[in-house]
Amino acid sequence: MRIALATLLVTGALSAAADAAEPLEYVALGDSYAAAPLVPPPDPAAPLCVRSLAGYPRVAAEALGARLTDVSCSAATVGHLSGSPYPGTPPQYDALTPGTDLVSVTIGGNDTGLFDEALRCVNILPPPLGTSCAERNTAGGTDRVAARIDAWAPVFAGVLDEITRRAPNAEIFVVGYGNYFRADGCHPVQPFWKQDANHLQGAVDHLSDALRRMAEAHGAAFVDTYTLGIGHDTCAAPADRYIEGVAPTSPAAPLHPNAAGARAIGGALAAAVRAGVA
Repeated sequence: MRIALATLLVTGALSAAADAAEPLEYVALGDSYAAAPLVPPPDPAAPLCVRSLAGYPRVAAEALGARLTDVSCSAATVGHLSGSPYPGTPPQYDALTPGTDLVSVTIGGNDTGLFDEALRCVNILPPPLGTSCAERNTAGGTDRVAARIDAWAPVFAGVLDEITRRAPNAEIFVVGYGNYFRADGCHPVQPFWKQDANHLQGAVDHLSDALRRMAEAHGAAFVDTYTLGIGHDTCAAPADRYIEGVAPTSPAAPLHPNAAGARAIGGALAAAVRAGVA
């Protein structure tokens, strides 16, 4: 009887050790901020999503020893979490299961039109030879971009609820958008007048703040990528940038993280995961 009991105890201990050694099942959801389009090498499994094998989810997964399912996709909106963005590309939510341990998500930039807004703010020539998008968007005393973000925030709350429903055992990490412009920008290095650079970064910050508030209200963790980008914005020297400018100087899509940025963001996410499960 004692031998049998000892055998059971040893077997149980070995089983628990095996379970503890199992890698985290990690699913990465989101848009091009996560997909890192044009950062080499490309992911051959997702040519239409223009997803990189060097985006922040891959960096975090390697740091954590996690088993990654990356379904992030360039140009993704919340609608593409539940619906297919392209023929043959399943909805991102389909990657979630009760066995998922970890989920990261960056979404909202396309839903709120921030990238399109940035393109409308480009001014190659100095003032007054053009129009200010900041003045246009705040005419009448209301910041229409901020209002659009506020109206969208409850939609993201629904995203977090759906992730929890599909992956009830997962820890959720919301990764915010980063540091694109330093105060007053750097025209003409980046073709945005100072008031417009401030307006755009303010909009990015407003979106990240909305993501943070919704994350905190729904039991998810928020990963700040603004602070780690200080000194590495689009105005920095090309070798120091984490986010590329309108005309990229290293392989990456305009106004998106480059390889160095993806490494920094992935490292921050991995550190947040370790802190959260400690």
